[in-house]
Amino acid sequence: MSFHEICAKDFENSVFHTIAKEWMLITAEKQMDGKPVANTMTASWGGLGHLWNKNVAFAFIRPQRYTKEFVDQSEYFSLCFFGGEKMKELGYLGTVSGRDEDKIQKSGLTLTHLNGVPCFEEATAVLICRKLYVQTLREDCFVDSELAASVYPQKDFHDVYVGEVEKIFVK
Repeated sequence: MSFHEICAKDFENSVFHTIAKEWMLITAEKQMDGKPVANTMTASWGGLGHLWNKNVAFAFIRPQRYTKEFVDQSEYFSLCFFGGEKMKELGYLGTVSGRDEDKIQKSGLTLTHLNGVPCFEEATAVLICRKLYVQTLREDCFVDSELAASVYPQKDFHDVYVGEVEKIFVK
């Protein structure tokens, strides 16, 4: 089954359930030795909304994650959703680093591109996002200091990425 584009107003996934319980893949490409190379990671923190008069997605990446280099060096990233399927594969992609092995190939998922942005053929929904804003979370900005201490004991605060959702593709 192939993808078809829908309008943002028609995207009806419950983001509270979809992101937290079914997870998503954040995927981007960068140039390595003159060739585009993709990397991906599993995420369960993020959201969708309306900001700066745009439909946006936001995702969080810790500084030590290899995928961060790819998102930082790319204008675009994708968020891929799998409808609760492929949890084993997403678990693997969230625990193994692309620095150590070709985890995309080993996952069994099929890398493809929509509008020139890397994503996965097995996804049920793909959001193509143009990066708008990046900022590292700061400990002194947490109103609930116990939350900061419990989630960031190593003080490895996530970067928050806000991307304009330019296209949504579903199957």
